[in-house]
Amino acid sequence: MKNKFLFLLIITMLSSCVVSKNKTSLAGNPIFPGWYADPEGIIFDDEYWVYPTFSAPYEKQVFLDAFSSKDLTKWKKHEKILDTTAIRWAHKAMWAPSIIKKDKNYFLFFGANDIQKDNEEGGIGLAVASKPEGPYKDYLGKPLIDKFYNGAQPIDQFVFKDVDGQYYLIYGGWGHCNIAKLNDDFSGFIPFDTGERFKEITPESYVEGPFMFIRNGKYYFMWSEGGWTGPNYSVAYAIADSPMGPFKRIGKILEQNKEIATGAGHHSVIIVPKQDKYYIVYHRRPLGETDGNSRVTCIDEMHFDENGFIIPAVITNEGVKANKLK
Repeated sequence: MKNKFLFLLIITMLSSCVVSKNKTSLAGNPIFPGWYADPEGIIFDDEYWVYPTFSAPYEKQVFLDAFSSKDLTKWKKHEKILDTTAIRWAHKAMWAPSIIKKDKNYFLFFGANDIQKDNEEGGIGLAVASKPEGPYKDYLGKPLIDKFYNGAQPIDQFVFKDVDGQYYLIYGGWGHCNIAKLNDDFSGFIPFDTGERFKEITPESYVEGPFMFIRNGKYYFMWSEGGWTGPNYSVAYAIADSPMGPFKRIGKILEQNKEIATGAGHHSVIIVPKQDKYYIVYHRRPLGETDGNSRVTCIDEMHFDENGFIIPAVITNEGVKANKLK
């Protein structure tokens, strides 16, 4: 009887260890607490970073936080890496940060003020810092883009580096998407051969939230569809041979699961070097939440089929397994 008791005790302890290990080795969704949306995920120096929008009424969106992790499961919050005290022309609606490292500096692009016409103050701004956690300061002292070119509201910016070293800014709301070639110091744009500085690349059903990456020599262009406050917010994509397209819509790869969450959209993709591993970082609305700003940031894996097409992502409550970069 004593031996049987010891055996059962050992089995129970081992089971507890396994359960504990499983719990700690998964990120869980959402990956950090609080209302956050429009997340951009990226890797800097063997560390994962996520830069989201603080999801609140526009007048309260006057700062940006960031989050870092060594393994995707434990996240450190970096509060107010940028706010309207540093960006004097920004008053509200600081949205959808996009970041890139160039030389020794980190350049953070963001939208502000939700302008509705050309003569309003606001648009897409740019801040700079020497560390990914900031603090960031205004780089230009004014918006980088403050007008509606090709009908695109100047929001939802994404900075993209091509294989030839050229940096592009891809952006746009109100159902229009532009691409523009950034000059060397990011103070303006280089005209295309046609003379235009902003080339429209809007695909079918595009609404907002563009993102681009390269895989096996192909350009994957992704965007959000539907209304951001509704349950049918989602992500679709296209593939082309150039960052200028043309981009023919293939289909949706991220959307709600009525048993888990609704409004899954406005995403980014973290690509892990040398692993051929892709994580889709996105926001969604927890079940039962009806406030448009009740959005949380989540991560799930993204996979491809043998022909290079994206397999629709499965949104989960468990999230992804721990993955240390070093």
